[in-house]
Amino acid sequence: MPDRMPDRPEVTAVEIARLAGVGRAAVSNWRRRHPDFPRPAGGSDSSPTFRLDQVEQWLREQGKLAELPVLEQVWRGLETLRDPAGHPAGAVPAAGAFLLLLHREPAAWAALAGEPDTALATALPRELRRLTVSTLGPDAPALLDLPVLAGATYLDLARLLARLADRDGPVAAYEQLLARYGEANSRQLGPTPPEAAGLLAALAGHPGSVLDPACGLGALLLAAPRAARRAGQEADPVHGALALLRLALHTPAATAGPLGLDLRPGNALRADAHPGGTADAVLCQPPYNERDWGHDELQYDSRWLAGVVPPRGESELAWVLHCLAHTAPGGLAALLLPPTVASRRAGRRVRAELLRSGALRAVVALPAGAAPPYGVPLHLWVLRGPVPGDDFRQVLLLDATGAGPGEGGRDRIDWPLLHRTVLDAWRAFDAAAATGAPLPADRPGVHRTVAAIDLLDDETDLAPARHLPPAAPAEDADGLTHLQLRLAERFAALAEPEALLPRVRPVAAAGTPPTVTVGELARAGALEVHPAGQGAPARTPFAPGETPLLTDQDLIAGTPPAAVLAAEGPVLMARPGDVLVPALANAAARVVRPGDPYDGAALGARVHLLRPDPGQLDPDHLAGRLRATDATRRASSYASGTTRLDIRRFELPRLPIERQRELGAAFHRIAEFEAALQQAAALARTLTQGLTDGLAAGTLEP
Repeated sequence: MPDRMPDRPEVTAVEIARLAGVGRAAVSNWRRRHPDFPRPAGGSDSSPTFRLDQVEQWLREQGKLAELPVLEQVWRGLETLRDPAGHPAGAVPAAGAFLLLLHREPAAWAALAGEPDTALATALPRELRRLTVSTLGPDAPALLDLPVLAGATYLDLARLLARLADRDGPVAAYEQLLARYGEANSRQLGPTPPEAAGLLAALAGHPGSVLDPACGLGALLLAAPRAARRAGQEADPVHGALALLRLALHTPAATAGPLGLDLRPGNALRADAHPGGTADAVLCQPPYNERDWGHDELQYDSRWLAGVVPPRGESELAWVLHCLAHTAPGGLAALLLPPTVASRRAGRRVRAELLRSGALRAVVALPAGAAPPYGVPLHLWVLRGPVPGDDFRQVLLLDATGAGPGEGGRDRIDWPLLHRTVLDAWRAFDAAAATGAPLPADRPGVHRTVAAIDLLDDETDLAPARHLPPAAPAEDADGLTHLQLRLAERFAALAEPEALLPRVRPVAAAGTPPTVTVGELARAGALEVHPAGQGAPARTPFAPGETPLLTDQDLIAGTPPAAVLAAEGPVLMARPGDVLVPALANAAARVVRPGDPYDGAALGARVHLLRPDPGQLDPDHLAGRLRATDATRRASSYASGTTRLDIRRFELPRLPIERQRELGAAFHRIAEFEAALQQAAALARTLTQGLTDGLAAGTLEP
């Protein structure tokens, strides 16, 4: 149960930057240039901490203290309610339970909000316990470790949470809290990204039940079909509580009665909370490199295939066998694993048994950046629960690393391409296994079907790259010649930039015009703000007549949407005049125009949508300002190496609409020129890679 923290909380340099609305480098400069900057109060030489009250006083005296956004105020409130270990984690489930109340029973809070504090301090905890018992089961209050919400600190936090939920909605508010929690605990947490979770869920199809025995914050269970019965287990009780609340919040508020979510605490290897239970699909990204996973005490465990105990250093294979033991006959298990699991010599006996039993069906090499740890190109293992009499013994080996990452690292993975590559190959292979139809043809450099017996040797190495023939060059000589002609046409069109770009002249020094934030404009009715959230569910491939789904990567690359909307229901659709902005601050704002690929697209994850009133705000002017380096930097927040755009903090100069339109026309011409350059660069990369591959493969010569 959370206790009060010390009276003098401390903050890091990153948190100071967030308070002041600047980058971390600015804080470092202040420390060097201002002798009166507060001295470190704790931490280490490389990561010092400072007393919050001293920092706020200094920022206020220097005129650098930005207005604290409501999310920051909420997190500050959670910081004052630390658990006995000194972390705010214990208070986050209480905040989530309150948001669940706002999500499912907003009238209950409306009735309580006007009560005096003395009455509210008693009534609010009672309402939260009643709600969690009715929706999550009788054990929920203990599982969530709900504190007694008494005292002004808790009540002030509840009111701040209500403000945040009123602005963004309870579900989006909770996701923002989870993001902040993940940033504050980045060394302990490596949540599965929604795109990777969606890939595993798509492999499972439409199961009636789903289990994740190491569910973390619930990303894989959240990606599973909502109609499926969802169960999980998590060794960290706080993470399990947060996952349970996350799934409950993402369940439509109109869903009546208990939600049927079965999440239990404990380490699934050492203390299986679902002994003997099976699910149609088991999805898991287990802990990696566990040395003390229970090897000695689990020597005779029934989960080990053919009695082969995973070696002490092969904890990941123990998780594979645990997941397989909980997979119903004919059901599917999908796990994200380090690539060394496929080839380490110590695990060859377990891998051999997985092949002999016919359980292992596919090993997929993913690009680095698909899931944490982001620098490692993980593998995706797909297994089927063995069915008596099934003698299918083939394995699909697939190398999907060609989907990225590009120059932008993990944020530039081509997820639609990755989904298509994996799902198309798997579905064709799985259909052949189920029906006895001919296996799909091998695709050099991408995938190959191999008989299990051909993989059973002294190494039993399952790494796809070891078994795939090299890829053929993408283009023949005629195709490359055609690409050269197309590129020459592009270069000719770009040869005279003065005809494409606006003419400009220097401006004499002038005073800074008054500014207004996007949040203030929204409150005044000049535009609608739809902040980035989870986004609508996506699937691939794209079929004519389906609703395209726009992602942040489509915006950054300037390419048409490659995924489609995967489910019916109310979604936000882009329309002409809208301004679309990636949540990651990288100056890629775009205006939707009639008939362009973004017109009518549903919004996916990490995309802000601004809908200006054209009588008050010019869309091209707004998008141009959003692409400006300085303004974007001042509206960004910094944590865990990621820069995110706080769209409501973005500042615009107050200008007459005629002046906005004049500048907007210039911004539009610049954006068109940049798009043409991007298209030419993409064409040039395709051409040079094709020439290189053809010469290397011997199919072309100089």
